Amino acid sequence: MKPTVPNAPRPNPLPWHERLISNVCRLPAFFIVTAFFASLAVLASLFEKRGYWQHRIAQTWARVGVFISGARVTVVGAEHLSGQPAVYICNHLSYMDTPAIFSSLPFQFRIVARHDLWKIPFIGWWLGRSGQVSVDVSNPRASISSLIGAVRTLKAGMPLFIFPEGGRTQDGKLAKFMNGPAFMAIHAQLPIVPMALIGTHELLPIHTHTIHKVPVTLAIGEQIDTRGMTTKQVNELTTRLEERVAALYDEHSCQKISAAPSAKADSSADVGHLEAVNIARDLQATEEAQRQ
Repeated sequence: MKPTVPNAPRPNPLPWHERLISNVCRLPAFFIVTAFFASLAVLASLFEKRGYWQHRIAQTWARVGVFISGARVTVVGAEHLSGQPAVYICNHLSYMDTPAIFSSLPFQFRIVARHDLWKIPFIGWWLGRSGQVSVDVSNPRASISSLIGAVRTLKAGMPLFIFPEGGRTQDGKLAKFMNGPAFMAIHAQLPIVPMALIGTHELLPIHTHTIHKVPVTLAIGEQIDTRGMTTKQVNELTTRLEERVAALYDEHSCQKISAAPSAKADSSADVGHLEAVNIARDLQATEEAQRQ
């Protein structure tokens, strides 16, 4: 068999033997280990409150999951993984992105994820018991309390990870980033680290249930310092992140990823700035009310 070209287009349809192996072996095994490790993490949460062992269990689950998929994750730019408090962001291509991230980042962190994931058996139980941050992306106002929790997590010294697109891409291209990660990093005055996953869309794209064994790359860029930035620069920072992630993807891929529509080019840029200011004002008022 010829070696797979990294990030080469996914065959459509997949060869019959790949579909057979995926449906009979890979996916059932992945679901079984997910249920097992999630249950183990929930059990560990009864005895350990720091989240250390739960995170170690999640890392083990991720490595086993990546092994089951047949993929091999290569990390490029690992020198940028300091483990210091920061916001880590990455493009979102597949359900396999989370195992790829957990298996690759060598330090404990918390994830900021869509609130509906908390409804999924086993996964939701682990999310709830391990101190991850839930965000309702459909209602910006409802996410204010989540932003408060995320900023507090950062200020307490725990790194955060988030997919700024808010969900998996439909076609492997880069979707428009939400302002949340930039806002959290600026509000906490902590750096933000851009990363790009290459290959997971070909491994397991959205709306499919068959795994296509391919190499995966996690490319990590230099951190962006937010010290001195204000909420007026949320859109500007979001645009920089979109461009940086797209550049990392293009550098390590044989395909090109289209940069998301620029927040600056959006006719609603002023509205986006006003929204960021309003959220900052609401965030400050909520924090003051909680202190009273």
